[in-house]
Amino acid sequence: MKKRLISTLLILSMTAAMAAGCSGKESSSDSNTGGTGGASSDTTASDDGVDGEGGSITFMAPDWAIPTDDQLKAFTDETGIEVTVNEVGWDDIRDKMVTAAAGGQAVADVVEVDWSWVGEFYAADWLEPLEVSDEVKADMPTLETFTKDGNVLAIPYANDYRLSYYNTKQYEDAEIKEEPQTWDEVYANCKTLKEKGVCDYPFALPLNAEEKTSTYLMWLAYTMNGIVFNDDGTLNKDSVLAALKYEEQLIKDELVDPADKTSSGMDAYKRILSGSANFLTGPTSFVSKSTNEEDCSVIGQITPILVPGKDAKATVTMALPEALGVTKFSENKDAAKKFIEWYTSAEMQEALNETNTAIPTLNSVLKKLIDDGKIQNAGAMMEQAELIASPFPGGVPSYYAEMSNAMYNAINKMALGEMTADEAYAEMEAKVAELAAE
Repeated sequence: MKKRLISTLLILSMTAAMAAGCSGKESSSDSNTGGTGGASSDTTASDDGVDGEGGSITFMAPDWAIPTDDQLKAFTDETGIEVTVNEVGWDDIRDKMVTAAAGGQAVADVVEVDWSWVGEFYAADWLEPLEVSDEVKADMPTLETFTKDGNVLAIPYANDYRLSYYNTKQYEDAEIKEEPQTWDEVYANCKTLKEKGVCDYPFALPLNAEEKTSTYLMWLAYTMNGIVFNDDGTLNKDSVLAALKYEEQLIKDELVDPADKTSSGMDAYKRILSGSANFLTGPTSFVSKSTNEEDCSVIGQITPILVPGKDAKATVTMALPEALGVTKFSENKDAAKKFIEWYTSAEMQEALNETNTAIPTLNSVLKKLIDDGKIQNAGAMMEQAELIASPFPGGVPSYYAEMSNAMYNAINKMALGEMTADEAYAEMEAKVAELAAE
């Protein structure tokens, strides 16, 4: 049964500096539902118990990743492994991991791993490599994001890949007959929508100085031109500059709400849910948001479609998933791997979609949920999932945070009229080249 406890529960597994300020939730489990078909782990004899059974582990994750009491009890009944859950805000997990690992401590046995942390954690050797079957690799394209130099560092549990959405009623009102196939068509249709007074600011685009702004430019360049970074980690000028100039033109033609320059990226995305924007390329979570009366005031008007490309629909899409990894300093690695195998199994992915609204990372499970009608208004969701790829040739770099910072600051300056697209590109390109050379 889960119990909310104070942060002192973490003291035994963290340094004193890291324990300060932690909000925690502990849960120990014991019950019975199986997990098969997920990532496989090398669970031979270990200190956790005979053949990796029994023992206990700690699990640190944000609230949306915490299984139910019954699910945790099921895992314990099946394996004999007790699970202590430390529920921590997403923003704090990375800092706690860094602090603990720097002191040679395990912040937890199993920990949340965001896609953007992979390079940094790998460079610092903070994650235990995991064994994954070829079957799972073929069914889980987001796994590529968590792979560095052939090592799988974490198993994705929540899918978040880029999908496009448009308001079909507004297209009808503007007498636009077909959904857009290319980015040029998106631009032309947005111009028509504005000129006919159907939608004043039809393109939802994050432009504030935050990460959603840099990732948007990445997937715009990726879907537009199939490349973002060169093999040496530097920006591909032709692709990235073309995407940046596309954004600049949208801003100049007032197809983007001026508020998008200073509001949060999520607020920019949400404009499509109110009808103040017509077109969005954004998170898969907007599939469910578009059918939820609490989120959306234009239910029945938003359709998820394949992301446009340069000459036709894009052949790739970018994913920003979340995963679970085993910390290098864990003393319960076998039990931790068994937990991740269970948590990311096909059975649990289906269950976690129902209890936690997590989008499955196994395409076979996603297809089942769509076919069964458990995910409504799916549109091109399944087709898009089969096009997931990583724009990082060598995996997510260790300097990702610094690179993203340079990119979103330059884009924001362009949005505010302080720089042209060429000047913004030059600023970000210089910083990225410097980071890649280190």
